[in-house]
Amino acid sequence: MKKKTHYILLFIAFSAVSVFAQNDSITQLEEVIVSDIKLKKFSEGYKVQTLSDSVIKRNDISLTSLLRYNSTIFFRENGIGGISSASFRGTSASQTAVIWNGININSQLNGQTDFNTVSVNNYDNIDVRSGGGSVQYGSGAIGGSIHLNNEFRFSNHFTNTLRTSYGSFNTTKVNYKSKYGTKKIYADVGIDAINSDNDYKYLGTEFRNQNGGFKNLNLNASFGVFLSDNNVLKAYHNTFLSDRNFSGILSGTAISPSNDAYEDINSRSLITWKHFNDSYISKLSVAHLHEMYRFFDDKDSEEYDFGKSNNLYTKYEFLYHLNDDIQLNAIADYSFIQGEGTNFGNSEDRNIFSGVLLFKHKLSEKLNYGVNLRQEITGDYDSPLLFALDAKYKFSKFYAIKFNGSRNYRIPTYNDLYWVGPGGLGNPDLKPETSLQAEIGHEISYKSIALSINGYYINAQDLIRWIPVSGTVWSPVNIDEVESYGAEIGVTYQKKWHNHEVLWQSNYAYTVSEDKELGKQLIYVPFHKLTSSISYSYNRFSMFYQLLYNDAVFITTDNTREIDGYDVSNLGLGFTYFKKDNKEFTVDFRVNNIYNRNYQNVGFRPMPNRNYQIQLIFKL
Repeated sequence: MKKKTHYILLFIAFSAVSVFAQNDSITQLEEVIVSDIKLKKFSEGYKVQTLSDSVIKRNDISLTSLLRYNSTIFFRENGIGGISSASFRGTSASQTAVIWNGININSQLNGQTDFNTVSVNNYDNIDVRSGGGSVQYGSGAIGGSIHLNNEFRFSNHFTNTLRTSYGSFNTTKVNYKSKYGTKKIYADVGIDAINSDNDYKYLGTEFRNQNGGFKNLNLNASFGVFLSDNNVLKAYHNTFLSDRNFSGILSGTAISPSNDAYEDINSRSLITWKHFNDSYISKLSVAHLHEMYRFFDDKDSEEYDFGKSNNLYTKYEFLYHLNDDIQLNAIADYSFIQGEGTNFGNSEDRNIFSGVLLFKHKLSEKLNYGVNLRQEITGDYDSPLLFALDAKYKFSKFYAIKFNGSRNYRIPTYNDLYWVGPGGLGNPDLKPETSLQAEIGHEISYKSIALSINGYYINAQDLIRWIPVSGTVWSPVNIDEVESYGAEIGVTYQKKWHNHEVLWQSNYAYTVSEDKELGKQLIYVPFHKLTSSISYSYNRFSMFYQLLYNDAVFITTDNTREIDGYDVSNLGLGFTYFKKDNKEFTVDFRVNNIYNRNYQNVGFRPMPNRNYQIQLIFKL
């Protein structure tokens, strides 16, 4: 029966009959300058979902919370505030790239992004780009990529927003954001802090989430200035500091004690100079990315293990408009990476150079297509020539079909190559993971409703897996081949009349990701995931309701043990007491897990019971 379901859903996804789509275009005002040209101009054949500022505010605790309730991505989270990793279209956490203002910020140490170390409040919008993106964004963009965007608005304005909240488990949160702009200058500064005891009750037991407290501080700043009518200088900075305790696990009627602690320091700085005219854009970027962690086996001790990396990154882009219908984007970038740590043995510096060529052709009013190529050169490994093809054909103003295909890859991390520590030994002879991917999608939008259906297939080879090599010692090798395929459906309904507004958004994903040798579904990949939210506003009153359903997931490679599926709902109410000109005062009240579900998304780590939050928002 399961196989028949696979074929039926894929047949629907690849069929061009009775199919609808979400409008993925991004409206830009003339005074707004965006930071990622590749995402805006060279993704015609890809599914791109934009999460607006209003959506971000509903789940602003972390990037994990935002994407869990508003995308098809599945997250493994070791309890609220713990380490959080993504599974995008059945791929691993290290095969999902996070892009900060056009730059891949996945860890150089483990290849992943911990989504609980990314604060969402200080970004103007967040984009989810599905499908292989290694040509444009480098290593790890196999399942898809998450884009954190700061936009520059060169117009006369000055706004200040303060949000402060208090909630269950002694959770306090403060966010301040200030924006200033003229026709020549733009500045944006944001501070975000959260502190929580995080000692929620484990439903059905006498235990609580002991040693689970965390403190996060995020600082974000952007600055831009027109040096002349054709030259813009922009600077970005982000620093994230986190001090987290790691709670123990619940097994049966017992809980394992823990006194672990973990500190994160992530810092990113970027300067770009853009020169442009009617026919071309020339852009030079220089960035420094720093990451460091400290792990305390005993938080009361001063002894710790650590790891850190520094990445000096330079990039030059030249976008040329041959005419109104043809665009060519040439990119050259270079990374110098240093990594070291307690458990990194004889690690070596990395020098990575890549050349990228992006071509886009508007063949007619109905057909756009693109051809992209990438080649990397480094002394650590042999990188394959990567390619990506995409196209979009508009049958009418209501219906269009999209296609993309690509070859993608992921390079071994410092952990994979050099780890020398408890239970493991790195392998310097690893090859990059490679994959072939294809996707087709259909879109129709009519009046207030829009739906999408996408079908995809991914074949990945030389996957890096850590396996036992002797006794309790594990080491990574290239052995696995994984086949992933599935279907995604999205629906949006938006209606405004008089002072009323209703917005309904839903996403459903069916995902198969099998180890071809074992013929088993990979661990922590649900067959089904559904998110749905509806919001309503009238004058100064607003409310929203969110639903998340995750299917059961296997937690052993032989598929003999699993975590039960679950559904979780959240409810929010808001009222604006004062609103005049650009000044507002709003009170929000939220209830999370309103039905008090007992659930886990990682084995033996219960998630929070019903909890509450009240938030005050001041706009000046």
